[in-house]
Amino acid sequence: MSESRPKTLLAMGRPVAARLFTGEVRDRLVGIADVDPGLVAEDFADPAVAEALAGAEVLYTSWWCPPVTADVLARAPRLRAIVHAAGTVKHHVTEACWERGIVVSSAAAANAEPVAEFTLASILFANKRVLDIAALYRERRARIDVDGRFPGFGNYRRTVGIVGASRIGRRVIELLRPFELDVLVADPYLTEDLGVPHVGLDELIERCDVVSLHAPSLPETRHLIDAARLARMRDGATLINTARGALVDQDALVAELASGRLYAVIDVTEPDPLPADSPLFDLPNVLLTPHIAGSLGGELSRLAHQALDELSRYAQGLPFRYGVEAGSLAISA
Repeated sequence: MSESRPKTLLAMGRPVAARLFTGEVRDRLVGIADVDPGLVAEDFADPAVAEALAGAEVLYTSWWCPPVTADVLARAPRLRAIVHAAGTVKHHVTEACWERGIVVSSAAAANAEPVAEFTLASILFANKRVLDIAALYRERRARIDVDGRFPGFGNYRRTVGIVGASRIGRRVIELLRPFELDVLVADPYLTEDLGVPHVGLDELIERCDVVSLHAPSLPETRHLIDAARLARMRDGATLINTARGALVDQDALVAELASGRLYAVIDVTEPDPLPADSPLFDLPNVLLTPHIAGSLGGELSRLAHQALDELSRYAQGLPFRYGVEAGSLAISA
């Protein structure tokens, strides 16, 4: 099958482009597409971008891409596709794109992998009480009666709840299969069998030693985990949030954590980042990280290559493997 070299414009933040397009990734990009890798559209109104936008058949986008509005599309008469080297496309693919029939691809599947890996590590460390024991050992510098201090700790036959059968949630379930853990999933839109019991959210919260959030941030999921649901969690249970801060009533969570009844692994907050005086920084039963679960560092190459795979498929006249449909965005990240 013959392969064209579609005229492509990079649209993202310049710092993102500098991290994505190095070495092999940059060489592969210019081999697939007719593109100037030095021209990055941070603002479609920039006069320097205008000529490239007018001739572009594909936008290769990533974080900080400006919205592709009807006005932008009017200045991009040849645009046919958007290939996104990151997760959600909601921030820049507008209704006008779908009305125009633009085909869209996302590297959300590639971005799911590091989040799922981070979650797996968090689950295993939480049940083993690794951080608590390490802190206690550093403080005492002597033998510790860990069974006496943390009775029943460990991963054997612990129950883990996955809230949201999203791409990430499903990958976490797959990664948990080799371990002797009991896994539950809660998702009102789930209709297929994932090989683990599908239960209601309240039942999951009551039964689980670890509750891990993987639902999208939507109006109906705001504060999905509220004070009442936090109160249902088992004493000593751990809440993991690598999804979005808005899923949790943060004030209610702080109150529960301050009581010492629960543990938490929090990678996303509301706001993000937190103000410097947030009590979450000082609570000893919290592992708080600054939104690092997703693709960073060397993991960015995975995103770039998946997007390049899609650009290559487009150049060959093949459908996207990771295409995004407009209708799916109402219930996805």
